[in-house]
Amino acid sequence: MSSNVAYALDAEPKQGRDLSEEPRARPIPRVNIQAFCEDQNTAAVIQKASEDRRLSKAHITVQMGGVEAAIAYYRNASTPNLIVIESLLGRTEMLDDLERLAEVCDSGTKVIAIGHLNDVLLYRELIRRGVSEYVVAPMTVAQMIESIGSIYSDPATGPVGQTIAFVGTKGGAGSSTICHNTAFAIANVVESDVVIADMDLPFGTAGLDFNQDPLQGIGDALAAPERLDEVLLDRLLSRCSEHLSLFAAPTALDRPYDVDTDACETVLDVVRQSVPWVAIDVPHLWTGWAKEVVLKADHVVMTAMPDLASLRNTKNLADQLKAARANDRPPMLVLNQVGVPKRPEIPVKDFGQAIELEPRVVVEFDAQLFGTAANNGQMIEEVSAKSKAADAFRGLASLLTDRIEHKSEATSLLSPLIERLKRMKARG
Repeated sequence: MSSNVAYALDAEPKQGRDLSEEPRARPIPRVNIQAFCEDQNTAAVIQKASEDRRLSKAHITVQMGGVEAAIAYYRNASTPNLIVIESLLGRTEMLDDLERLAEVCDSGTKVIAIGHLNDVLLYRELIRRGVSEYVVAPMTVAQMIESIGSIYSDPATGPVGQTIAFVGTKGGAGSSTICHNTAFAIANVVESDVVIADMDLPFGTAGLDFNQDPLQGIGDALAAPERLDEVLLDRLLSRCSEHLSLFAAPTALDRPYDVDTDACETVLDVVRQSVPWVAIDVPHLWTGWAKEVVLKADHVVMTAMPDLASLRNTKNLADQLKAARANDRPPMLVLNQVGVPKRPEIPVKDFGQAIELEPRVVVEFDAQLFGTAANNGQMIEEVSAKSKAADAFRGLASLLTDRIEHKSEATSLLSPLIERLKRMKARG
């Protein structure tokens, strides 16, 4: 094959995986990708992948006709950054076709080959000739996204951090409290580095909640996003503990805060390159930038209260997220302030059934505990580590970081004996 096609691959042929698996690829840069398919199912998978948030910057076109259509097209047109080519042929014929394709490709063009043969010899020969990736059909949307992502990821830079957008479905639902305490749990219980980005620029409470009063913060970064790098970021962050840092809001009313969507994306990209986890405290609004932050986050945590207005808003937001993030895990629902004395409430079970999303964490109302923590600038874990609320935040942190599955029920003292009897019964 001609040397003018750039290739790089280091894995065995990939087999199809369950559609429920979440792609873990990084966001793809602004590149042009053209696919030439032989099978309609393959074309449909690539088209669906093109709608994913990770490929939102890429320009992707899908055509039928396979290698022959690609060769005819590129005789009179320059090749894009990446070509995805499907072939139904055998090993020898496929290699011959890709050789002819290489003759019309521009220097630097990368190629993903999709074949219908799970053939190690074919795979090795494709690698020797420089193919960027070989995928065995039928493939999944997640597999397609990861295949493209692997080409534009630099292994030397390590994994990029994941973002968690915390959004309240009603004003006063306590989303900021959930965000700050969960981030604290990730930092201190999971022992992973995390940055809290307080995006409520005029009224953010992260500084108060952690008893911090930084002079600089996220407002300075958003004002000049092109200047933000790892060195400047370290100056703007306020360290709260060994693993937790705060990107504080300015909380000043001397000017309006019209956040630019591109600036917001640039700043968060720099932050997520520095730490494994970024907890984004999103204010209760639905502007262009806030919508983009929520829709493009790796995880979304919705905080709701057990009342009718919150139920309606949660349903609307959940439907929006499921439609726009079809390849991501569903948003996590936290039902907060449950059990306020003398307040009529929608039962937890009914709330989940109405929005078709089970609450993963339920935080009971405790005015004394949360009031003390807020007034002292402490987290719930610091005030009462054995409280149900502290356990809920540890559980949410475990769910988000894929650690131990959180169980809301208290563990019975008889549980070990019951489990032992079950195992004995199964063997007998």
